[in-house]
Amino acid sequence: MDKQSKWREELLILRSIIEEFPLEETTKWGGPVFTYQQKNVISFAGFKDHFALWFFNGSHLVDPAAVLTATQGEKTKNLRQWKFTDQSQIDKSLLRQYIQQAINIEEKGLKLIPGKKEYLSIPAFIEEVLKNDPQLKRNFENLSDAKKNEYYEYIHEAKQDKTKVNRLEKIKPIILSGKGLYDKYKK
Repeated sequence: MDKQSKWREELLILRSIIEEFPLEETTKWGGPVFTYQQKNVISFAGFKDHFALWFFNGSHLVDPAAVLTATQGEKTKNLRQWKFTDQSQIDKSLLRQYIQQAINIEEKGLKLIPGKKEYLSIPAFIEEVLKNDPQLKRNFENLSDAKKNEYYEYIHEAKQDKTKVNRLEKIKPIILSGKGLYDKYKK
């Protein structure tokens, strides 16, 4: 927590409330994650302009105070965050209700059942590069549809052509090795 000195006092308040519950603390992704029966329930962190608390299975939470948002809009399926910009915004009683609700959700075993993933069509930009590099094309075609889509999304999300070119150069060696974009993160 020493990295978060700007929000140190606020994060300590959040921690003290979370510690009232039967959650185990672990560290994942470089920050504290509180689990219940080995399931990720809640975490928090400080950022430049705000500090936030997030619920890993948050799509199931009833949000009467309308304080939760999806972290990346439509892209986020389950994670919900509660942003704060000032210590006075921490409603301890309400926060306790949300944490208890999150634990109850884990006890019930509620899970988000994802719909079928919609795949993007191959961007013309990638198609052109593959046409001019037979080895890259062969390796790319050998990937599963899901792995191809990871690459499509990665390129598609770039707004500038310069970024698309840089990203493509970055992923070429990964494709040539026959791996998906995120394989290094999978066990």
